[in-house]
Amino acid sequence: MKIKRMSATFLVAAAIAGTVLPLSIAAQTGQSSPVAASRANVEKVIAEAYEKYKGETRGKNADYIPYLAHVDSKLFGIAVVTTDGKVITMGDVDYSFSIQSISKVFTLALAMESLGPDEVFKKIGSEPTGRAFNSPVAVVDMPTHSANPLVNAGAIATASLISGKDKDEKWAKILDFYSRAAGEKLVVIDEVYKSEAASNEGNKALSYLLAKYDRIYADPFESVDNYTKQCSVGVNALQLARMGATLANNGINPKTGEVVIKSEDVPHILSAMMMAGLYDGSGGWAWHVGLPAKSGVGGGILAVVPGKGAIVVFAPPLDEAGNSVKAQEVIEYVANKLNYNLYSPLSVGWK
Repeated sequence: MKIKRMSATFLVAAAIAGTVLPLSIAAQTGQSSPVAASRANVEKVIAEAYEKYKGETRGKNADYIPYLAHVDSKLFGIAVVTTDGKVITMGDVDYSFSIQSISKVFTLALAMESLGPDEVFKKIGSEPTGRAFNSPVAVVDMPTHSANPLVNAGAIATASLISGKDKDEKWAKILDFYSRAAGEKLVVIDEVYKSEAASNEGNKALSYLLAKYDRIYADPFESVDNYTKQCSVGVNALQLARMGATLANNGINPKTGEVVIKSEDVPHILSAMMMAGLYDGSGGWAWHVGLPAKSGVGGGILAVVPGKGAIVVFAPPLDEAGNSVKAQEVIEYVANKLNYNLYSPLSVGWK
């Protein structure tokens, strides 16, 4: 049987079963989103955005982590990966930066892999805190005492859900999952890890506060250490865009064809990204851009366009909320030009 003749039923069944498929759904069926922009148009808009914003100088590098303060603030890269495996890049896309809080998205996906979305929701929650991402007051005030998986307290609690006989086995499982989503082996940037581990008293305090309310599910400091490691994983813009395209492609990595994330978990993950993905800038992002996204203080922002692909922009200078200034500008420009707004009928099927 030729791949292009495989039925949709077979493809869905294979995805649910976790079968490794040789190509993305779009590539297997010869179909793509009926409202997806052409490659030529995407290339044109990416080039326009790069030229328009490459001179942007607002913002500053995160300085509470010494390593990040010394990253070249002029670095600027854009990567797009589509669900049918097409790749469009521009600028500094080979530079490996620390994934930071974008890691929270994929640890959430891994926790759902074994526990399911309902159990993760019960243990972690999914509500905005209305406070800073590292706020201990939010843990006390929120009825659930962890709120959502994309603030630090919730992310530490999520890391505590990953099973294993010891800390090292749990960490190996997290890193392997990230690598499968990226389609290639990822490693920790050791300097970042050491820098963060030497100054993570705030996260340790959060972990003990979670323990007070029975909202952490493994040893608190062990969970903080694995959380610190996950934030220190190095990715380049292309690798991260492929991780995002895996979400856009219903959990199937468009490069390897592997079912990395369960299809039934994808909507829950994307909803969390839309609600809390850009720290205190999440509401404005939803209003102006309308894409599930997650930022990290390393300078990256990952935005997912369901059914179409993902766009990543890396540029270290951040705004006061901790989001890359240049990355926000580029993704908003691209989303508006290509009708990549999840709430717009132009994006989801009306043509």
